[in-house]
Amino acid sequence: MDRVVTPYEGSGHRPWDDEAPIPAPLRLHSTDVRPQWVDYNGHMSESCYLLVVGDDSDAFFRFIGIDEQYRAAGGSLYTVETHLHHRGEAALGDPLELGLRVLDHDHKRVHLFHEMHHGDTGALLATAEQMLIHVDTTRGGSAPLPEYLQQRLTTIATAHRSLPAPASVGVPMGIRR
Repeated sequence: MDRVVTPYEGSGHRPWDDEAPIPAPLRLHSTDVRPQWVDYNGHMSESCYLLVVGDDSDAFFRFIGIDEQYRAAGGSLYTVETHLHHRGEAALGDPLELGLRVLDHDHKRVHLFHEMHHGDTGALLATAEQMLIHVDTTRGGSAPLPEYLQQRLTTIATAHRSLPAPASVGVPMGIRR
């Protein structure tokens, strides 16, 4: 059976270094627009923007220590909500550079913000706001994050507080009249 495989699957994670500076934002994922991502309009299809954001999330999971071994032990982060804002078009072969920031977290949830830029021009192509929940996959429900992950998230969120708040965060969708 075929399944979605991220570019980082099987790569594990690097050891966390408490002394390492935390970039604001994190730059963990980049890719080029692939032929199978281009639609009948000649640009990257809307679902593929989400695919790229998901790959950025997977890179982040590995950055904080969530990998195959962590999942095999019964823990994972699941996306419960995503707000994707398309800001520009990407064409076949265009380089994509992603930035990720931790906006907030608590004992079970992580609030992320992604920005997708064109790797050559720097143009903003998309933003995505995500709410993730930590899950005990053996029990089948939400569960508190281990203390060491909460500490890592606090370290990252503290570094990311220096960034200006994204204008689109928390904005509901609707037709304004």
